[in-house]
Amino acid sequence: MTVPAHERIRAAIHEANESGRTALVAYLTAGFPSRDGFADDLLKIARSADVVEIGVPFTDPMADGLTIQKASRRALEAGVTLGWILDQVAAVREHLQAPVLLMSYLNPLLAMGYERLAARAEQAGVAGFIVPDLPLEECDDLDAALSDRGLALVQLVSPVTPPDRLERAAARSRGFLYAVTVTGITGGASGSGGGFHDYLARAQSVSPVPVCAGFGVRSAEQVADIGRVVPGVVVGSALVEALEQGSDPAEFLAALRPEAA
Repeated sequence: MTVPAHERIRAAIHEANESGRTALVAYLTAGFPSRDGFADDLLKIARSADVVEIGVPFTDPMADGLTIQKASRRALEAGVTLGWILDQVAAVREHLQAPVLLMSYLNPLLAMGYERLAARAEQAGVAGFIVPDLPLEECDDLDAALSDRGLALVQLVSPVTPPDRLERAAARSRGFLYAVTVTGITGGASGSGGGFHDYLARAQSVSPVPVCAGFGVRSAEQVADIGRVVPGVVVGSALVEALEQGSDPAEFLAALRPEAA
């Protein structure tokens, strides 16, 4: 029996935890800093991270800070599209050592059509999607198209999500539950302290899937702090900046492991 793609995400996070590590979900913007170098960057990151999140460039990335806004704009200027990304992932899928999700705003997904999107994603080896501007109450159609092919739709919660909504989001999430660490945009300072830990613990206590926390994670100390409460951490803007500066993504991610703190 074929294992659903969304279960590969959960299994990768569990495997990291079983080996004594906080799972790292690593984000890169597709086609940035170089369209030609994207496949190579993706393979390098997939060898070092437990899960890879590929950002689909969009003209108005409202949940993202300046770093990812700039990366998105440059990728769009280079001609990066959702179809191109799926083709790129498909071309290297046999060599990917971590499950891959796409983080996309809703418009590109609507433009492709949910059924076609799900079929192409499955063929490419994409395990699921994160859609930050798709409210929980409006996700049924996309959720059904992805679920039919075993793909994840990762739901997002934040420190101000009411308890009943948090429970509903956790129940609907596949792969993992994305716990945003700040009430703001990507790249800002991540939360810390007792109230922050309580929020993460509350999310994990009601979630049937692992919780991965992200937005503003930049150091091994933050990974260690968050990893004491939830199974995984999402690293985004800091990795995008490292790629832009020409840093080796494997070295960057290795330095985020708590033992490097």
